[in-house]
Amino acid sequence: MRLSQMLFVTLREDPAEAEIPSHKLLLRAGFIRRVGSGLYAYMPLMWRVLQKVSQIVREEMNAAGAQECLLPQLQPADLWRESGRWDTYTQAEGIMFALTDRQNREVGLGPTHEEVITAIARDMIRTYRQLPQIFIKSKPSSATKFVLVLA
Repeated sequence: MRLSQMLFVTLREDPAEAEIPSHKLLLRAGFIRRVGSGLYAYMPLMWRVLQKVSQIVREEMNAAGAQECLLPQLQPADLWRESGRWDTYTQAEGIMFALTDRQNREVGLGPTHEEVITAIARDMIRTYRQLPQIFIKSKPSSATKFVLVLA
């Protein structure tokens, strides 16, 4: 697709809400647009970049023999309470958005999937022979700010 055919608008000046250089550049170049306080929409060019990066990562993971699964964004509070992080994440630090569903169960919009994958592994894995030879995990630091959240 030609750039002239894309929904693509650049800005001349740095937006007032942009604090760090990468944020300013993404806004000025038209990759993202602010929707609300701390909420951004990926514009078509940014979405294409994210898809290409995902494709490269997926190809490399497949070449290494890795397996991929899709885990839920809404996670039961019981898993987080079991790890002792529910109160810290929902109240003390305010990192995780928590709500109550129609069945009056507490759930949270999980910032990580550690609790979920640990529960799945606990239920499925019976012997060390079921584990892969190499286990690779990457996790952003909780101190990291100004990151793009990929779902």
